[in-house]
Amino acid sequence: MTFSRLAIIGPGLLGGSIALAVREMKPRVHTSIWARRQEIVDEVQQRKIADFASTDLAAVTAGADLIVFCVPVEVMAFLAEKIAAHVAPDTLITDVGSVKGPVVESLAPIFAGRARFVGSHPMAGSEQTGIDAARADLFSGAVCIVTPGENSEEKDVEAVRQFWSLLGGQPRLLSPAEHDEMIALVSHLPHLIAATLVNLVCAQNANSLNYSGSGFRDTTRVASGSPEMWTGIFGCNREQLKKSVHAMIEKLQEVATFIDDDGKMRQFLVDAKTQRDRLKKGK
Repeated sequence: MTFSRLAIIGPGLLGGSIALAVREMKPRVHTSIWARRQEIVDEVQQRKIADFASTDLAAVTAGADLIVFCVPVEVMAFLAEKIAAHVAPDTLITDVGSVKGPVVESLAPIFAGRARFVGSHPMAGSEQTGIDAARADLFSGAVCIVTPGENSEEKDVEAVRQFWSLLGGQPRLLSPAEHDEMIALVSHLPHLIAATLVNLVCAQNANSLNYSGSGFRDTTRVASGSPEMWTGIFGCNREQLKKSVHAMIEKLQEVATFIDDDGKMRQFLVDAKTQRDRLKKGK
């Protein structure tokens, strides 16, 4: 895709990484970043992550032919309303939210007839947050899910796919509903389980943490993520998360029935290893 002026709304890990990646891949693109706090604007300018940064949303998005929302999903609609009257009809707009149903349902009507909105979600990130963690190669090899709405035009969907490909991502297409069901299983539930495991250990025997090894640290790494951000994510996808939690409870109850059966336990572990090894090989 071709674009010459990029506006990023929100300079956290993902927004900052998009700016760095675009600067590396397309250095002639003029990049602007909006931040809520002046100290973050100052940091963006000091690190020369963007050509322009401001707390003035209108100033950042003025003239942009590509706008990416990189703020918490629960505030996207509020900010979208603020720029809707000022964007051009040919402006392409996407986002990085990890919940897609509510985002597409709220933003698509706001930009209908005003701009070209197609939702997306790069499966890239870490327990680290903020612009200090941003890096240009964050999206390299990452699955980037594009989630068009019912009225999305194919050329706009393709443009968003090309954008993530430019940054090194591997675009894939899902409906918003399919996205939220799948991501509840492979992202939201694992985060909740990691947090639950940490809290369980601390409640049962907090001293156990002093004897944990890399396995426990690796399993619970994502529990170090931002509580504020993840509370918002869970809230926006609560129905799919509930389904995943209940399925996990049923699976654990099933496992409890064959803990004393070494044959069944071994097959259970073989099945898990086989599937996990396929993931490791990228198949």
